Amino acid sequence: MPARPIASLSLGFGLVSIPVKLYSAAENAAGLRMHLLAPDGSRVRQQYVSDKSGRPVERAELVKGYEFEADRFVVFTPDELKALDETAEQAIDIVAFVPADAVDLLYHDKAWLLAPDKRGAKPYALLRAAMQDSGRCALARWTFRGKQSVVQVRPLDDGLVLQQLFYADEVRRPAELGIAKVEVSKAELQLALQLIGQISQDEYDPAQFHDEERERVQAAIERKIAGREVVATRPRDGQPEGGAQIIDLVEALRASLGRRDGPAAKTAGKAVAKKRAAAKTAGAPARTRAARR
Repeated sequence: MPARPIASLSLGFGLVSIPVKLYSAAENAAGLRMHLLAPDGSRVRQQYVSDKSGRPVERAELVKGYEFEADRFVVFTPDELKALDETAEQAIDIVAFVPADAVDLLYHDKAWLLAPDKRGAKPYALLRAAMQDSGRCALARWTFRGKQSVVQVRPLDDGLVLQQLFYADEVRRPAELGIAKVEVSKAELQLALQLIGQISQDEYDPAQFHDEERERVQAAIERKIAGREVVATRPRDGQPEGGAQIIDLVEALRASLGRRDGPAAKTAGKAVAKKRAAAKTAGAPARTRAARR
């Protein structure tokens, strides 16, 4: 099915107003939804119930209100809400151009695609080419569906992406988490860098990944439909069962580096296994004495 525009907007570039159409940039795959059923297997339905009268309220009777004090609301009719939404500006106003990598990915929210509308092809192409050649993207203000946002406009392929950004007070930084600083040795760092180099790729291929969890659940559903027993899956190769602890970080990194080499993987893996077994043996008497007490 061809993409359908969500809205018609204008993109302000200096004194030039570029008519554009807004499209969704992504579409979530259909999820596997489990339904709540009664014990007899029939569907159940939800109801809205009035706190005051205790009676069910039909959806058609519901109104929207804003709580400005405890249990006190100002009510808006559908027409009033529509009028508020229509007063929002349909313009994306560019306020600055910054280096393409100036915006941390942590600030990225939802993304849309922009395509030129009637009489917008030439200025649209000019803006895209200018940003591409300058290595810069645009920061702009945009109000949509009752919310004003800061957005980033950046070139992608032959078009433009409208990237909604979080405000500063909406984003948490790692510094807020109180993460302890831990020193790493040169040997550990060298092994980690070697592992990174071993499994590095020059580019990201989205087709390389797919939803394995969804496929697993779908397979279980198909077995249910066919009347077969659902069997629990085994742990994946290379993953410890339960809460197994890695005893030696260096040995674990070496084992990871050798996973593709066959014999090296087995040798390193045995070394880690021996250390785990020794740790368990050393701790066994202490646990036994504690249990007897």
